[in-house]
Amino acid sequence: MAKGSTAAKWTRRTFLASAGLIGGGLALGLTLAPNRLKMSADTVKDADEAILNTWVKVSPENQITVLIPHSEMGQGAGTGLAQMLAEEMEADWNTVSIEQAPALHEYTNSDLGRGYIVGEGAEIPAFIYPLLDFSFLQIASGLVGQMTGGSTAIRLTGHHGMRRAGASAKGMLLAAAARDWDVPLSELEAKDSYVLHAGSNRKESFGSLATAAAEFEPSLKPDLKDPDTYKIVGTSKARLDLPEKVNGRAVFGMDVQVPEMIYAAIALPPIRDARALSVDQSGVRKRDGLGQVLNLGDVVAVTATSFWTATQVLAELNVTWDGGQQDLSSEAIRALHENDLAHKKREVMDSAGNTETSLAQGKRIDATFAVPFLAHATMEPMNCTAHVTHPTCEIWVGHQNPLFAKAAVADVLGYDKDSVTIHSQYLGGGFGRRGDMDFVTIAARIAAQLDKPVKVIWSREADMANDSYRPAILSKMAGSLDGSRISAVSHAYIDASSGMPDSERPFAFPYDVPNRQIERVKCPSPIPVGTWRAVDFTQMGFFNETFMDELAYEADVDPLQFRLDHTTDPRRRAVLQRLGKEARWGADLEPRRSQGVAMVESFGTIVAQVVDASISDDGGVRVNHVTSVVDCGRLINPDAGEAQIKGSVIFGLTSALFGEITLEGGKIVQQNFPDYRMIQMENAPSQTVYFMPSGNPPGGLGEPGVPPVTPALTNAIFAATGTRVRELPIAKHGFYGV
Repeated sequence: MAKGSTAAKWTRRTFLASAGLIGGGLALGLTLAPNRLKMSADTVKDADEAILNTWVKVSPENQITVLIPHSEMGQGAGTGLAQMLAEEMEADWNTVSIEQAPALHEYTNSDLGRGYIVGEGAEIPAFIYPLLDFSFLQIASGLVGQMTGGSTAIRLTGHHGMRRAGASAKGMLLAAAARDWDVPLSELEAKDSYVLHAGSNRKESFGSLATAAAEFEPSLKPDLKDPDTYKIVGTSKARLDLPEKVNGRAVFGMDVQVPEMIYAAIALPPIRDARALSVDQSGVRKRDGLGQVLNLGDVVAVTATSFWTATQVLAELNVTWDGGQQDLSSEAIRALHENDLAHKKREVMDSAGNTETSLAQGKRIDATFAVPFLAHATMEPMNCTAHVTHPTCEIWVGHQNPLFAKAAVADVLGYDKDSVTIHSQYLGGGFGRRGDMDFVTIAARIAAQLDKPVKVIWSREADMANDSYRPAILSKMAGSLDGSRISAVSHAYIDASSGMPDSERPFAFPYDVPNRQIERVKCPSPIPVGTWRAVDFTQMGFFNETFMDELAYEADVDPLQFRLDHTTDPRRRAVLQRLGKEARWGADLEPRRSQGVAMVESFGTIVAQVVDASISDDGGVRVNHVTSVVDCGRLINPDAGEAQIKGSVIFGLTSALFGEITLEGGKIVQQNFPDYRMIQMENAPSQTVYFMPSGNPPGGLGEPGVPPVTPALTNAIFAATGTRVRELPIAKHGFYGV
């Protein structure tokens, strides 16, 4: 079922069948299922605060705190989520603050499960809600935990959870006032963190009513506001996390200080799966503060009272590594992909019409595309502080899924999950990398050998060579033209598994084509891969949008008009038309300066971009300006949304201009930023972003700006030079970023 598309009618039998309850157990399930919104932990509140439901607490001073089941890594989602809750609660925004929810089962993000499985517009009978919500809680505890990624915060947690939590809390406050004042509920109004009774001119703050309100049952299906009446949602509220980041009070993982804490520097195998046979310390000079040298097999650690000392000693060790995939190279992986695509069985992902016949009858165009492994390269180095006291463990870390980190630590130590405490910190960038468990479990294993807390910091070289990379992918496409129309498209590609669920992955060709055949060949990556900002959309967006440009050129049709000619969806057409206007598409430019266009829909959001680029005679590429037009459904915070799109553009351009991880003799070649470049201030383009808010539910904004910018750039390069870029980075075709 396509999530968020058409409304589904959930009957009693539909739910019972899907939940496996037909044949017995329904009455017991409905009786025993607790109210999801009543689940909380006293540890999240001060003595005088009242918990109204899982996600909101109120103090007597009328301060409202929203508990956020997502990590803050620069995206500002916490503020948007608080806006959605405060809007429905009728709170005074000036009284609202945010706090990250603790890594406890009660704060599992069950609304992610609700969003993925039920989607938008499902008509769910009220009698099912307790069991349905509790079921999603149980499902989410094993599948998503407290995941931050996939642009899920606003579009799933906010839309399906925070709005309901706010409306439910408002209902409880109104009910408490009605009871205490002995007036009909219908005569009460909530406004700006107060409950009002016009008939008696009585007014009382949420804070003074909160304790009484907490006695009421939170509604699982409260009435929600008409979006036309919103006062907080849709406005550019200042991000709630920024003041302490500006004044230096924000604590990131690297900032953690624990009494008696020491530091550890680590060496990881230069070749994946190798083991440390021996550690020769004969070359180590004596230093004050040196602790221990630990050989854990897959990691060698040096502890000391300062990270500098630990790092210096680590460099003086002579570690003998053995084993691993020593014959692995980028060339070998490319050959593997070529062979698998040619000979392995293909899985059909999307099909319509008679593609083979249509390809033979029309003007045929073939193209092969390839994208490399990419590192995450977060600006904050990977780090984790751990203290193992047997049989408990405390972890201080910025992680994209604290609940899963907790489970991973418990598993590696052989502890019960309740014996592990996670102290969540701000993240200095994540992009998927801080959803991995390696940097947390390694810290726990090292701490288990010590009698005091230890902060384990990865060097840039250790992280660059031991990342879980965006997969390298090979793609072969063919298309045919019947005049100026696409008659058929075929696409066969390597699927190296990014960790993204199939329900969210971009299989289909995104334009109106009557005959199409989309196939994949599964080929597990020989080196670890994982989620990377915008995941599969970055690869598929490059393939599809570059090929669309090729077809437009062969059809002798303007590339933007060609896309409009093959798009009937009104939202997508509106975005393209607005883009053409705002980017001054088709304006006269000087020689070797051109525009390129691309459009990708991901995570419920449509983003179309025009890149204006200049190319020097020797292949130097300078991106002058990027214009983005965005339909993200309902826009929660315009300023935050604009920042996310602009950051995404820089992220995507960096990978297109410079990004590539290669292997030689089993080793990662790139080690640090000198050979894995980033866009810097001096070569960052100017940008303009235009939003086209629609009545659709909110889509994501943290990732959808990444996929279109690469094909928009490569299409601009073709327009200026006549050279088609089908393989990334652009250096593969003799260009370089300036």
